[in-house]
Amino acid sequence: MTLETSIEYVKGIGPEKAKLIKNVLGISTVEDLLNFYPIRYLDKNKVYKVAQLQESNLDVQLKGKITQVQEIQTGRTKRLTAKFSDDTGTMDLVWFQYSKWMKEQLPLNREIYIFGKINLFNKQFSMPHPEIEIEEKKENDNRLRPIYPSSEKLTKRGLNQKFFQTILRNICKEIPNLIQENLPDYLIKAFKFLSRKNTYLNIHFPKNTEYYEKADQRLKFEESFFFQLGYGLKKLHHKTQSFGNPFPIVGDYFTHFYEHHLPFELTNAQKRVLKEIRQDMKKPIQMNRLLQGDVGSGKTMVALLTMLIAMDNGFQSCMMAPTEILAQQHYNGIKDLLKDTDIKVRLLTGSSKASERKIIHEELESGELSILVGTHAILEDKVRFKKLGLAIIDEQHRFGVAQRAKLWAKNKIPPHILVMTATPIPRTLAMSFYSDLDVSVIDEMPIGRKPIITAHRREKDRVFVYNFCRDEIKKGRQVYFVYPLIEESETLDYKNLMEGLDHVMQSFSDYNVTMLHGRMKPDEKDTAMNYFASGKAEIMVATTVIEVGVNVPNASVMVIESAERFGLSQLHQLRGRVGRGAEQSYCILMTSDKLSTESRTRIKTMTETNDGFKISEVDMQLRGPGDILGTQQSGVVDFKRLDLVQDSAIIKTTKNAIEKILETDPMLSRAENLIIKNYYIKYYKGKNKWGKIS
Repeated sequence: MTLETSIEYVKGIGPEKAKLIKNVLGISTVEDLLNFYPIRYLDKNKVYKVAQLQESNLDVQLKGKITQVQEIQTGRTKRLTAKFSDDTGTMDLVWFQYSKWMKEQLPLNREIYIFGKINLFNKQFSMPHPEIEIEEKKENDNRLRPIYPSSEKLTKRGLNQKFFQTILRNICKEIPNLIQENLPDYLIKAFKFLSRKNTYLNIHFPKNTEYYEKADQRLKFEESFFFQLGYGLKKLHHKTQSFGNPFPIVGDYFTHFYEHHLPFELTNAQKRVLKEIRQDMKKPIQMNRLLQGDVGSGKTMVALLTMLIAMDNGFQSCMMAPTEILAQQHYNGIKDLLKDTDIKVRLLTGSSKASERKIIHEELESGELSILVGTHAILEDKVRFKKLGLAIIDEQHRFGVAQRAKLWAKNKIPPHILVMTATPIPRTLAMSFYSDLDVSVIDEMPIGRKPIITAHRREKDRVFVYNFCRDEIKKGRQVYFVYPLIEESETLDYKNLMEGLDHVMQSFSDYNVTMLHGRMKPDEKDTAMNYFASGKAEIMVATTVIEVGVNVPNASVMVIESAERFGLSQLHQLRGRVGRGAEQSYCILMTSDKLSTESRTRIKTMTETNDGFKISEVDMQLRGPGDILGTQQSGVVDFKRLDLVQDSAIIKTTKNAIEKILETDPMLSRAENLIIKNYYIKYYKGKNKWGKIS
């Protein structure tokens, strides 16, 4: 038997059962079976009494006697029942599928142990399909009993817990011949790990709780270690093999803007991040940096100052955003900051007219245009730069690897890369999935910004909410009303929005109301935005299209209708549309009276904190890591043991261990590290491509 042996050749399985196991559980080899871990354990030393049973769905062991057996016919179906008693009470045992042989073999009036999941119905406990051991034949095994993931389909065909326990027990006898070590002695000693062979024995049949925990820790460490090793090797390769244009100069463009046109004092976080970027770009190595910052933390300013450094060194820059609205927002922001300078900036999107494109193409090739902001349109072959030195990508997870590679190819020496995200990524995710990037975080808000006050209100409070909005409008402020996209049907969404618009217009008939939604043409959106931004309309009714794209410092209230239908990160992004001016701003979350537990957690989180990083941690606990990353790709997070929320300490430990190893042995060529290298090449190489930037 080897790890690659098909399970049909394992004693007790055979071709028919192997096919069923593969279809239901995706297990096809002996190695798959060894990695088929128990979901919990039953302590065989613990024996319950009938009178002690308190809750349903528990796996328990009881000792007593079967005193009576009978068949019960209901219509066409039969079931077998038995009375089980101990000295404290009686309960029913039930078999919905059974054979005549089984009925005859039930041990009447003999001391037995029964194992199984208990059900509670009409204040009476029962145990369907129990496993039975006669006392004198009971195995003297003090180990914890593994309970494996299962399904009704398997149980009905006899592939129950006892079946899997027997199969795994037999395979575990072969572990000394099957399992090879994959960590060097110095790591095993440093972390006091069990050997790999003992780890597998104690994850399937732990001697006790302490041994189970040791096995669990070792397996989690392995998953985190080898997953991150790939990113560590890639980062190292990048720093030693990836050439870039050095930007040694901080010259007139940067200095003049910084001294004469900076509209506000930079925060300490912005200064720190700029310093990190500056240190990267000095070197003849391509910068590969992730810039994380909450909504409104000033990422665009950092991006612009970085582009000015590129200009000081004779290079062009481009900034690519995933949507036209976001590209337009960046363009407007940068153009406004540069309005008193002679620096030219242009916008290129799918909506750009042919005449505009022609000018952009010519100015890029001649070098006259230094800064280009745009969408995927920048990737077109016709778009050629004279000297592209910096590429900034906003929300990079929305761009594919092939698309990004096109951008790098627009210069002989690849441009420096700055990836920006406004969705704060939980620390554990950043450590795992972006560990081939250097990470910079803007973790403070601009000076003078007041925290947004967030309140939860229900339908009964609507009159008060509307009165509050009127009071704010009387002070000269503006208000957003946001309606969710339910995605069941575009027509239905549109209808809900229109009903909302009618209701708002009736309730606020003294004021001008404008509307914004995804179905509108780009020029219609621009008109609606400008109408609101200029102050001509006091109220904007919109869908989540305003999650990005609208920057109106005078808007101080956001009312989010049916807030329970929004995800946490979306609520946080929407809230970031207010609070952009000096005045106190408010976000009002309107919900129905009945909320699910998850919705209640989301709303409570929003009212308690404005910190995007804290919010992202809660979001990850609720939704899981795959969704946070914005990648619905399978295999992004397929850890069997490691939990990115609970196991952040292990992730940090493995990251530090890898950094130390690669610092002294970057090629993993030392004798003691060959064991790591060989295992990585066999099992992991090429599997964590998601974080790949170029």
